[in-house]
Amino acid sequence: MTDGSRQSAVSTESSQPEEPNLATADRTKGATPSPEDEYLLDPAWDLQAAPTTREYNWTLTETELNPDGVWRPMLLINNQFPGPLIEVNEYDTIRVTVNNLMSNSTSIHWHGIYQNGTNSMDGTVGVTQCPIAPNHSFTYEFVVKGQSGSYWYHAHQGLQTSDGLVGPLIIHSRDERKLQQIQYASDRVITLSDHYHDLSGALARKYLAPDMENAEPVPDGALMNGRAIRNCDNLPHRRCDNTTSNVGLPTFDLEPKRHHRLRIINVGAFAEFQFQIDEHELAVTEVDGTDVRPISYHRLNINPAQRYSVIVHTKSREKTNFRVRARMITHCFAEKNPYMVATVEGVLRHSSIPNHELATELPETIDWDEAIGLECKDLNTTELAPVPVIAAPAKPDSLVYLRSNFEIGAYRLSRGKFNTSSWHADVQNPTLFRAIDGLQASNTSFDEAQSDRSVFVNDRAFYQPTELVVQSSGIKTIDILISNFDDGNHPYHLHGYKFWVLAQGHGYPPRKSLDGPMDLDNLSPLYDSLDLSNPLRRDTASIEAFGWALIRFVADSAGAWAFHCHTWHTEAGLLMQFLTRTDLLVDSEISEAHRGLCMADRLDLERGMGPKDEIYYDEA
Repeated sequence: MTDGSRQSAVSTESSQPEEPNLATADRTKGATPSPEDEYLLDPAWDLQAAPTTREYNWTLTETELNPDGVWRPMLLINNQFPGPLIEVNEYDTIRVTVNNLMSNSTSIHWHGIYQNGTNSMDGTVGVTQCPIAPNHSFTYEFVVKGQSGSYWYHAHQGLQTSDGLVGPLIIHSRDERKLQQIQYASDRVITLSDHYHDLSGALARKYLAPDMENAEPVPDGALMNGRAIRNCDNLPHRRCDNTTSNVGLPTFDLEPKRHHRLRIINVGAFAEFQFQIDEHELAVTEVDGTDVRPISYHRLNINPAQRYSVIVHTKSREKTNFRVRARMITHCFAEKNPYMVATVEGVLRHSSIPNHELATELPETIDWDEAIGLECKDLNTTELAPVPVIAAPAKPDSLVYLRSNFEIGAYRLSRGKFNTSSWHADVQNPTLFRAIDGLQASNTSFDEAQSDRSVFVNDRAFYQPTELVVQSSGIKTIDILISNFDDGNHPYHLHGYKFWVLAQGHGYPPRKSLDGPMDLDNLSPLYDSLDLSNPLRRDTASIEAFGWALIRFVADSAGAWAFHCHTWHTEAGLLMQFLTRTDLLVDSEISEAHRGLCMADRLDLERGMGPKDEIYYDEA
């Protein structure tokens, strides 16, 4: 058994939640639908069903909601938070019509979905589409092929994920029972999220202001499946009601003496969690849609946007109720929040018959005795062996080096940068549109003959200070070496691909000369040490503070693909792009529906975006 929380230090901060009076709570008041039952996957699901179209119609609205008791403005999908479950088989078609009745523009990104041949459906504002303006609709349609496992969807306009536009997306494989090496009796989703009592727009306005020096907003608490409970007496400055039916202890009924699959998804904006179930080991069997050989942990570290499936065995015990704990690693927060509760707790009940009622008290169960982790970093990826075995390509065609850091520039504004570029989205001219139009017009700005490399930074067609775009033609194996020069960790996500995690570390990667360039020759000590036989494949990897990571992917899918940090740091500029398979992209077409989105007034399209730098000029 491997302890996923091994650390050299013990936290001195209290992570115990408040203790509200649950026994007297009135659960009859109305609220948004509970996701607990819906997030229990269909036990009669037909894994062998012929491919079909799974159609969804979503209405996005604004309302007030109290997920933990504190009322705040929220963004809901079909009046639900978190959003509706999408459950499909591999090779099914997903069709989702989004009706935007909110006051701000939006888009929906399908996190981890390859979108091979449907890059325009990726849902990334400024990269693959213009936003869906208020009182407009758009239909996403794509086939899920070549992948299965646990995924999710979220808004990709501003920080709307923090305001509620998130939900799970599960893809079943026909070989699911074989790929999962521990058979299980039930299958469900558990979402974890940091939670703020204020709208993301107000928080972003402060976060990006002069002299903030990347002091990310600190959460007020945490949620499990969109639920928690706060003691309203401790929040006199907030409007709080912890007696509504949506507020309470997250509760999960699992049949005794059986194995059960839990798909843990961090849908939050910032915090890394440690997840545990008292007196139950967690056997990890899937990472970001990649099945792995089972390996057991006491505590599971999970960064924003990451997903892990774990198998829990409800062994015969005298006790039947156990605490479920999801603890934010507060050591990685820049500031203290006096009103924060760092741990959301729930109850796991060994029960043959689902109760459908929330537990009203936390049971007395035994916490693991290992030190609580302080460092924000991924699980040791070398312990996670994918199934089936897929070796990484022997060598890359190109190495892209990214220096990730925050710099204080004009007007004392701290902005995130990849090398010298800080991302700003163009809401009316997405990268994909410009690339296809330029390639079809034989615009020489996209001609790789202008460069002496087959993989190159295109600084002719794109303005590098705000758009770092790496372009390639044909099938190329690309390595990305990211050095994190920030004092916080960064969970980086690559759209459209899974990558092999070849190596991660602290400080600088091994190289021949400390003063030499970050190129293949100088990095030969690093490359000589790699084990390419079966490295972990995933789509979101965290790079620890002052650390580095080397990842590899095969750029074989045509499109414009974002590579960025989740989520506050994207708003501060940490996003760059890969423009791949331009040899195929030249024959692509942008639909009239997509171009129609861009015809809305620019001011409407910018609604919901983060604040522009110009608004701070008079404050500096």
